[in-house]
Amino acid sequence: MAAKATSDPNSPPQVHFVDIHQVVPEEEPAAVDDHRRLFNKPWKFKDQRRSQRSFSRQVSLETGISVLDRETKAGKDERKILRSGRSLGGFTSANGGSAEGRKGDFSIFRTKSAIHKQNSMLPIRKDADGDAVKADLMGVLDDSTKQSVPINAGRYFAALRGPELDQIRESEDILLPKDEKWPFLLRFPIGCFGICLGLSSQSILWRTLASSPATQFLHITPIINLVLWLLALAVLLSVSLTYALKCGFYLEAVRREYYHPVRINFFFAPWIVCLFLAIGVPPALVAHDRLHPAVWCIFMTPIFFLELKIYGQWLSGGRRRLSKVANPSSHLSVVGNFVGAILACKVGWKEPAKFLWAVGFAHYLVVFVTLYQRLPSSEALPKELHPVYSMFIAAPSAASIAWEAIYGEFDGLSRTCYFIALFLYISLVVRLNFFWGFKFSVAWWSYTFPMTTASLATIKYAEQVPCVLSKVLAVALSLMSSTVVSVLFVCTLLHAFVWKSLFPNDLAIAITKKKIMHHGKEKKAAKKPYDIRRWTKQSPLSLVSAITKNGGKGC
Repeated sequence: MAAKATSDPNSPPQVHFVDIHQVVPEEEPAAVDDHRRLFNKPWKFKDQRRSQRSFSRQVSLETGISVLDRETKAGKDERKILRSGRSLGGFTSANGGSAEGRKGDFSIFRTKSAIHKQNSMLPIRKDADGDAVKADLMGVLDDSTKQSVPINAGRYFAALRGPELDQIRESEDILLPKDEKWPFLLRFPIGCFGICLGLSSQSILWRTLASSPATQFLHITPIINLVLWLLALAVLLSVSLTYALKCGFYLEAVRREYYHPVRINFFFAPWIVCLFLAIGVPPALVAHDRLHPAVWCIFMTPIFFLELKIYGQWLSGGRRRLSKVANPSSHLSVVGNFVGAILACKVGWKEPAKFLWAVGFAHYLVVFVTLYQRLPSSEALPKELHPVYSMFIAAPSAASIAWEAIYGEFDGLSRTCYFIALFLYISLVVRLNFFWGFKFSVAWWSYTFPMTTASLATIKYAEQVPCVLSKVLAVALSLMSSTVVSVLFVCTLLHAFVWKSLFPNDLAIAITKKKIMHHGKEKKAAKKPYDIRRWTKQSPLSLVSAITKNGGKGC
């Protein structure tokens, strides 16, 4: 065996291959002469011509790549990559070894990038087999990045796990390197608009607390509403500008988020935030309470076109039908109808408000039933407990407020929606384990505005049913909502500026269109002997046989 290496310490890191050649046993001199005379004769059989080929294998010490060398009859070397032990991004960077090569890996997600441009950036080994190795690498990238957007939502469920489908399964490979920090724009997710949702809804809450007859005894100053509104507007502008830069530089990553079954719902978030800001605008900034209808048209048009796209996919029964992609964040696409109905009432358009309320309530019932019954034919939803289930209380709370804004009173239907939201709220509060055991992420912000919406609905209920219990409930829910938002705001600042861990690598956007095949078979995750779920799923006979093979040691 011989190892290829560089002795210059200043030279850039290179790939080290260990050559493994075929070992030929030593022969006696007479046998060698006979062997040579035999090779001088012409070959007559096809099998004998095949036996002339010899092989050797090179193993990369850095990546675990096995490259098979075969000597053909024409004297050319045929090289074949057997397996990659890292993600495709780490594989190409390992062959390059330079910083420029690693940066070039992220061009896969750049705007208007082409396959040939990506392949032209691949480093070339300076040896006789450099062209063959580069050709193999180009083939790997062609298969992975050709039609790189996984349109089938089932591919996301198969490759990802977690409450927000943002964690890579052990059996999956990705297109980008896992062991280095990605560019900031690639790590900036669409879920950051959840921060704007939480702050803008809080501005509406504090405006209602300051002006509602049910909470006049609190003597809330309108200045709090003004400060929160300005803060929410500043955060919305900064997040929107950053994501606009991501659309300009890494459009491929934005497309992958759009096809993601969970994150597609967050494309409603920026427009819902604009509706929140228009509803909760401080009285000191507007001359009169009624806004111009153009404000509603500008903010509601994107939501309406997104709904036509998504609701059409739910209705058509294709690959993205509701029974296949339904998750708690699907309520975001429904909440936009109710918030738009509230703003339509503020601009004086009651009929469009009724239309939006009807569309939103019909689809809320469908989403609610789909998430409750968990159809066996649907894709397996994440089973982890998480505050994402607070999304269940957002739609009925917003529906009750919208009905009160349209018809001017908190009547029977409005109270029905409110009581549904209140029951779901209580069912979440009593299960404290829903909120434990998960690491902080930006996505948590998206689950604060449902609590704020429930508080607003309780205040409206207290106005219609003025009693001690309703007022205490309104104050308690408002205090709980504001406390959660304050804690999340502090945690966000700490993770962003002190610990600098707010935006880790967004592995969810780097999955391949198809699962990488190794030796013609899919790479499967290793089964751990202490996996209790795996043992409980087995039949009694298979469990007994497995324990017997294990020597009676059990788990």
